[in-house]
Amino acid sequence: MGKKEDAVRLVVGSAVKEVLSGYTNEGTALRVAGDLDEALNAKVASILEEAANRCVANGRSTVRPADL
Repeated sequence: MGKKEDAVRLVVGSAVKEVLSGYTNEGTALRVAGDLDEALNAKVASILEEAANRCVANGRSTVRPADL
């Protein structure tokens, strides 16, 4: 009910790289695979879909942090 079928870009690749830039492995900066943002985008979309379903199941029209 009301589910949008088209993929929406939820994750910005440059932001992912910026967040991960602070992490190292034995002094070497972590690298980011080219398809990481696509996989992360799918994960976020899945989380939001579950949150929307929980919201509807609870008879609400506002998705709340607790739905995550």
